[in-house]
Amino acid sequence: MTHTILHIDASARHDGSVTRDLSARVVANHPDARVITRDVADTPLPHVTEEWITANFTPADSRTPAQQAVLAQSDALVAELKEADTIVIGLPVYNFSVPASLKAWIDLVARVGLTFKYTEEGPAGLLTGKRVIVALASGGTQAGSEIDHATPYLKFILGFMGITDVTVIAADRLAVDAEASMDKALAQVADLRTAA
Repeated sequence: MTHTILHIDASARHDGSVTRDLSARVVANHPDARVITRDVADTPLPHVTEEWITANFTPADSRTPAQQAVLAQSDALVAELKEADTIVIGLPVYNFSVPASLKAWIDLVARVGLTFKYTEEGPAGLLTGKRVIVALASGGTQAGSEIDHATPYLKFILGFMGITDVTVIAADRLAVDAEASMDKALAQVADLRTAA
């Protein structure tokens, strides 16, 4: 059975983008995989609107054609996520958190009844058995520090949807010591290749 990777890039930069470079290297570790590419920076996703919310909370069998059209892109994004065995996310840290482009993707895939559900015991994720590899880059924010609001949030929302196997490759504090940061991140990518 073919392994499927969903490769998400969110950096506004192309030339010199560390997250694009690192995420591509991670994907290249799996040459036999089927790769679904989703660039949320190059092809921006819409923000959630009142029409979207109304359509989303209308039972699927009662949605009008217009409501189905409003949800079509979100449905496609959820389908990509469900198809994937591994999700590789290029995560640049913007102002201590995730880029707006990636947040828009999250808002469109975190859907009750599709990627999570509510039970008497609380919410339960529906996307179990998947792995996420996050290729993070930051200028001054240290990954995992108290000022890093990107990785804890991303891990939380992925876990909320049932994905708890999350590995972070961090090229953090590039503005402080770019060479050491990149050496560390590339070693992490190499370790992943060895473990694959």
